[in-house]
Amino acid sequence: MNRYERQTPPAGEALVDFRDGDFRVIRPGAFVRCGVTGAPIPLDELKYWDVDKQEAYASPQAKLTRLGVDLRL
Repeated sequence: MNRYERQTPPAGEALVDFRDGDFRVIRPGAFVRCGVTGAPIPLDELKYWDVDKQEAYASPQAKLTRLGVDLRL
């Protein structure tokens, strides 16, 4: 394989170290799980996480749920 060929990421859950503004993949995988819903989040779609809790979130609503914010009006 030459350096220009894309490698397919391994299937399964990745292990990720969440940092301020970015994250580092510790163990390669295709997704991480939402800390609230358990839904798989593809790494290329991961936008929301908590550095202190080291959790990923599928949506802003999931993050607010974790914080205990009542989303009902």
